[in-house]
Amino acid sequence: MDKDQVIGSAKVIKGKAKVAVGKKIGDAKLEAEGQADKIEGKVQNAVGSIKDAIRDA
Repeated sequence: MDKDQVIGSAKVIKGKAKVAVGKKIGDAKLEAEGQADKIEGKVQNAVGSIKDAIRDA
């Protein structure tokens, strides 16, 4: 597992938490930040998967 996959997964979790808190307290900005973190994490996770695949090839 590539370090980008680990960091990406952590960002996704952080983003989900921000979205949940933002919805709970009615903070649209926090919710939007959470969505952005989730997307950034998914992209970084995908980059890590590609690096992993290249290393294994």
